[in-house]
Amino acid sequence: MTDAPAPLAELLRVLAPPLEYLAADDFRRLEHTRLPLPALTERVRRARAAPPPAARAPLAELEEILDRLRAGDASEPLLRRAHALVGVLREAEASPTAWSEYRAISQPVEPALAALSQEVEVLRGVGPKRAEELARFGLRTVEDVLYHLPFRYEDRRALRPLSALVPGDEATAIGEVARVHEARAGRRGRPVLEAVLRDASGLLVLVWFHQIAWFRRRLREGQRLLVHGKVEPPLAGGTRRMIHPEIEDLGADDEPAAAPRIVPVYEKPTEMHPGAMRRLAHAAVQEFADRMPSALPPEVAARQRVIDLPRALRHVHTPAPEADVRELGGATSLAHRSLVFDELFFLQLGLALRRSAAGQEAGTAYPVSARLVPQLRQRLPFRPTGAQERAFEEIAADLGAPHPMRRLLQGDVGSGKTLVALMAALTVIESGRQVALMAPTELLAEQHFETVRPLAEPLGVAPVLLTGAVKGVARRRALAGLAGGTTSLAVGTHALIQQTVQFANLGLAIVDEQHRFGVLQRAELQRRGGPIDVLVMSATPIPRTLALTLYGDLAVSTLDELPPGRTPIATELCRESKRARVYDLVRREVAAGHQAYIVYPLVEESEKTALRAATTMVRELAAGPLAGLRLALVHGRMKADEKDEVMRRFKAGEHDVLVSTTVIEVGIDVPNATVIVIEHAERFGLAQLHQLRGRVGRGHAPGHCWLVVPDWTGEEAYQRLRTLERSTDGFHIAEADLALRGPGDFLGTRQAGLPDFRVANLLRDTALLRAARDEAAAWLEHDPDLSSSGSAALRAVLLHRWRGRLGLARVG
Repeated sequence: MTDAPAPLAELLRVLAPPLEYLAADDFRRLEHTRLPLPALTERVRRARAAPPPAARAPLAELEEILDRLRAGDASEPLLRRAHALVGVLREAEASPTAWSEYRAISQPVEPALAALSQEVEVLRGVGPKRAEELARFGLRTVEDVLYHLPFRYEDRRALRPLSALVPGDEATAIGEVARVHEARAGRRGRPVLEAVLRDASGLLVLVWFHQIAWFRRRLREGQRLLVHGKVEPPLAGGTRRMIHPEIEDLGADDEPAAAPRIVPVYEKPTEMHPGAMRRLAHAAVQEFADRMPSALPPEVAARQRVIDLPRALRHVHTPAPEADVRELGGATSLAHRSLVFDELFFLQLGLALRRSAAGQEAGTAYPVSARLVPQLRQRLPFRPTGAQERAFEEIAADLGAPHPMRRLLQGDVGSGKTLVALMAALTVIESGRQVALMAPTELLAEQHFETVRPLAEPLGVAPVLLTGAVKGVARRRALAGLAGGTTSLAVGTHALIQQTVQFANLGLAIVDEQHRFGVLQRAELQRRGGPIDVLVMSATPIPRTLALTLYGDLAVSTLDELPPGRTPIATELCRESKRARVYDLVRREVAAGHQAYIVYPLVEESEKTALRAATTMVRELAAGPLAGLRLALVHGRMKADEKDEVMRRFKAGEHDVLVSTTVIEVGIDVPNATVIVIEHAERFGLAQLHQLRGRVGRGHAPGHCWLVVPDWTGEEAYQRLRTLERSTDGFHIAEADLALRGPGDFLGTRQAGLPDFRVANLLRDTALLRAARDEAAAWLEHDPDLSSSGSAALRAVLLHRWRGRLGLARVG
């Protein structure tokens, strides 16, 4: 920060503590820094919730300035003005007005929670068929509907005369129905309903292609309508049109002021009309919002300047006419902030209880390895990286504590996680305990086994492999060794937690690819051996904010350094019309003795999509551009043993090209593979593409990654993919992916063991996440197990939100 101009440095010094995310190498490129501007903005918003009268206008101006700084406008006059307003924020924070906007629940919580847990059929207008449709969409209970917030808002406060409507605009207008008639359109004579709307200035044609009978019954000549929709240009010199507009019947005497002003828009099942989803949400609000229990401690609500849940839900679903549409659309209104903070507070409260339970649970303290780990270091042909040494020190400190370890080890492909895990395993084995290393697939388990065995056996530690494919004498021998305690290291799949597997003295479980395996299976492994230490590993780099939330009950170690000599991977985008040069490279690499992957997003082609599919293309490639090469096919619908057999033969060199879906994303390690071609790359997330790219460049020859996209791919999607051309840093790519797609899509699967995120966005709400974390920790300091009378409502809501997923946490 030494090169930052004085106003910016002073602004940050005054507004924020020296946090770890204050890491700006070039302040002028604010979009690529980690300046704590979101945290500063959140402080201003909190102060604005109840400011001293004189501070209202300056705080509004300061918030606008911070928004401009976040957008990249770092001009010196702007910074100087922000600095001049800092004193106002400090004064507002030092002497806030009293907060009386949070009305905590005063009735018993359980009946309210029971009412909210009722199935959605209790709402007006929802029958069995609609309920089934909503359930498939994820809305099963009344509470689900209440938390199904609008994703945008239409501002219908500005009514335009019909003559002023501009094609291409979204607009709202009022007029009288002059004519309603059905007609036929197009070559096939498709039925269409048209209604002519008129006012004193002109005409507008309303058009419907669907639900014609329903709209025909609703419309009549002389009827006054409020209409909203996109204005379409006229056909062949006719009148401007709105296709499938939203309409509202206005009585003859209704003034425009009686019409809705700000209209929420909801995601919905495909078949449902937008108005139906809106009516459903509003019915839930009218009938049930007041039962939503506001259980935050009053002092927490006052510090965070939030309102109670019933009022927050009403404001979000039915905004007042004077509401700020920009705040509503950006989910930064007071109502949105209140809902987000409430959700994150209970999330962090549960995670803190899980951490606390792990910290109080009795475990084994393992001394520092004096024999096996030093011997392993002496035998290594290289020196571990600084990141590996740091991670192992953190793990060794956890193992040395008298409580079970709960730690996540994350690192990019090739960062050396397995070596760190082996050193942890040897520390435990040296103390006479057993270790289980568990992977999500048989092939990955075999790969770990082949990596670990030559390192462990010379030290007198003979690992056994236990997967579904290990049968007969080998299986019986492995089971006997684990049960009798003569085998100290087992490598396997989920077969390790089957009832037939007994450990004599299990001390450490190492779980690879945690996000694919699941918290519940990890818990089952713990039950197999009592209170054991757990190390989970992930090759999917997860941004720190997300890691702290997804693995909030785990400490996090990060391998952010690749071993020296790692073979570089050249990445290039290619439009499909230029695909011939991709196949030329594949042929050249195969001729040089190497192998290639070609990855498709689908198994089989569908009539509804033009995406290329693996099963179709393997035949076309074999008969066309890759004729004469040995091609194989692997995809997720194959049986596990069939899939593993194809991969084994590819690794053995029996195939030149492996055509596949994303099943190769994790696990297969073929040093001889130097090319990966990913078709329809625009369909994948950046983090997933980075994982796929890591399948090559694992040997001595350089790796090549081609990202093939259709010629019609838009510029925005094309530029997104160029991130992979410019960077091979998995953490930088993960940050970019999270920013583009949000946490749900980033993960690809729902994280078992955590409540679903209903309103929070971990990228947008990082400041609130930290505030919630701090408040939860502070509350548990004076009531560690929520057993006090003041925590009764808090306790009931927490158990409801987590639904039995608090593990060993004690909740009074």
